[in-house]
Parts: sequence; structure tokens; C-alpha cells
Amino acid sequence: MSRRVRKNVGVIGLGIIGSRVADNLRGKGFHVFVWSRSPRPVPNFVGAPVDVAEMCDNIQIFVSDDDALLEVVKQLSPALAPRHIIMAHSTVAPHSMRAAAEIVERRGARFIEAPFTGSKLGAEKGELIYYVAGDEIALREARPILEASSKDIVEIGQIGQATVIKIATNILTATIVQAAAEALALTKNSGVPLEKFMSAMQSNASNSGTLTMKLPKMMDGDFEPHFSIKHMLKDMQIASRLGLLNHLELSVTAATRDRLLEQAQRGFGDEDYSALARKYFHGIRSASEEETNLELFDQPAEQPFVPVEIPEPMGAALNPDVPFTEAAAVAPEPRLSPSEDSMLSTAQPETTIDNLSAMVPTEPEPAKENPAPADGINQAPESAGPAVASEEEVPARRGFFDKLLRRGSEV
Repeated sequence: MSRRVRKNVGVIGLGIIGSRVADNLRGKGFHVFVWSRSPRPVPNFVGAPVDVAEMCDNIQIFVSDDDALLEVVKQLSPALAPRHIIMAHSTVAPHSMRAAAEIVERRGARFIEAPFTGSKLGAEKGELIYYVAGDEIALREARPILEASSKDIVEIGQIGQATVIKIATNILTATIVQAAAEALALTKNSGVPLEKFMSAMQSNASNSGTLTMKLPKMMDGDFEPHFSIKHMLKDMQIASRLGLLNHLELSVTAATRDRLLEQAQRGFGDEDYSALARKYFHGIRSASEEETNLELFDQPAEQPFVPVEIPEPMGAALNPDVPFTEAAAVAPEPRLSPSEDSMLSTAQPETTIDNLSAMVPTEPEPAKENPAPADGINQAPESAGPAVASEEEVPARRGFFDKLLRRGSEV
């Protein structure tokens, strides 16, 4: 019976990648102990991260995001000692990676930052590529463990820098797939068979391993997750924040992030990120239909269309050959008379539509051929408020009131 001479290795996080890394480690003769937030019926599944640390000197962490990484290292912390090497493989913000390293190193243990590239197939074949940063001696000791699931290990530099490289490479990966979806859509909607596009790409300088793997699946609508939309969206959000911190406009990254967000909002977050092609293919409703069904906000009840009548003075100013919105933008500003202008300039900033009527000047009553009787009939006392306008005065005052409203809306 063969005797094991290798150290125990712990794997925390048994998702698409972590579970396959654990299988590769077992296949290379390592004694593996595992834990994840969701219990799994696998060998040596223990009760908590601290149990992994008590049994294993070398621990690989494959959890999904910043909060999960920091929570795991905090749970590991009580059991950590100088003999431990912690390898963090999550794609998180650089400051979160540095915070995790600080927690580990406060206990005297050593920390290796090791995000990777390569999806489910790469993990199954032991062909991941790790971007690593940290103490050189720790890296040398951990290399046999990393080699069990990888085809290359690229040393980057200080903690946090390997994550920047990982994010930068994922920008290319995500935007290439978004561009591929648009290229396929253009080809199909122009009436050219998609197989012709595939044939052209085989000898095209812009072809890549990503396109070779993703294009056939996008054409077939096969979005089995190898690297999910929700995880790629997280990475593009990190990239966008890093761009802002460095005062960079990452417009292509932002556009791809928004397309990923659309698909996540529509319930496809667990599908492969190549499901970006859903926007264009396989019987998916049109973009305009999809937009109305987003559930991020409550949608108002559909209202019947009611045509809006344009008042005659405004309608007369519109060019009938120009759409309404453009014509309104270039319509001449209504002119007020000098007396009206001077009166408007005295209005206070607090003036609202409710009290605009108080600003309408009271013009003197025109002389009447038959003066009012001496008993005061039809004469209002001063305390009773402004006099009621005659039928001839109402249109003139309404026109001035409309001018005030238009002027007030432009201030």
C-alpha cells in the first residue's frame, strides 16, 4: 500500500471551479479536505472553515465575491499559524484582496493572491492559468499544489496587482463575446448564412480561443454555464470602478457591463456569459419588448394613447416638415411688450404657478356710456378683492397669463 508523503490540502468553495480543482488534487495524490456554504456529499467534507485550517497547512479558496472572501478568512483566522499558506483565487476588488491578506498575515500565516483564467473545461482538464502575487518563498512552496490544476503560473508582483491583471484580461474576454454577438446578428439579419461567418473566422487574424469555443454555442443557443453572466457582470463592475478611481473612461467595458446587466435582470444570471447573444437570437423577443418587461422597477399600467392638441398660437409657429420635438426646440421665444417685460422682471424667485394670477395687472375699467347707478349696484367695495373682468378683458388677460407661464417654464 502506498504511503502518502504530500501535505493535506484544503479547498473552500465547491462551485464550478473549486469542485474540479479538488478532483484534480485527489488525482495527483493529495489528501483533500473541503468545505462550502452548501453541504455536498463529497469525501472529507468538514463542518467549518476553521476545521479545514486545523487539518491542512495549504488552503485554496474559491468563493464568488469580496464579502465571501473576507468572511472565509475571518472564520479561518483563529486557527491560522505560520505553517499555513492561504491561496485566494476569487476575482475581487484589489483592496479586498489586500484586506484579506492583512487578516491572514496578522496571524503569522502567509497569503498568496492567485486569480485564474479558464472556465469549467479548463478546470476539468487541469489547465487553468493562475496569476499569482505574494511572498516568493510561499509561492515556491505552494507551486506543486497550483500545478495540480494548471498549465501555467504567471508571477505578477505585489498583492492586488494580480487581480488587476485578471480584471484587465476579463475586459477583453467579455467584450470579445459581446462583439461576436453583434457580428453574428449583423450577418444573420443581412441574409448571410452564419456558417459563412464561421468559415471566414477560421482564417481571420482576430480569431481567438474564446471565439473558437463560444461562437458555435452562441449559434446553437447553448448557454450551459462555464463562466456565468452574474460572475462576469461582477468583474465588469469592478473594472468600471477601477476605471473611475483612475480617471479613465472605459466606454467599451461600460457598454458590455450594461448588456450583462440586462440579461441578469431578465433572469439569465446563472447562464454562461455567452448568453449575451440572447438579445439577438433564438426566438428571443425584440429589445423593445424586453425593455418593457424589466422587473427592476414596477411598470405603470398601460394607458391608451390620447393625441395632444397643439394650441393655435404654438401650432402656427411650427414647421410642418420638422417633427414636433425638433420644432419645439427651435420655436422662437415669445415676445413680451416692454410694460409686460418690466412687470415680469419684478417677480420674486418664490413665485409659483398658484400665485401667478396675482401678477396679472388690473387694467382700469373702460368708460361706459351708461354709468352705474348711484346706489352702487355692480360696484364691488375695495375689500372684496379685484374686480371681475369683463368678457372683452378675459382673452387679453389669458394671453398675458400664457406668456407668463411660458416665460416661467424657461427660467
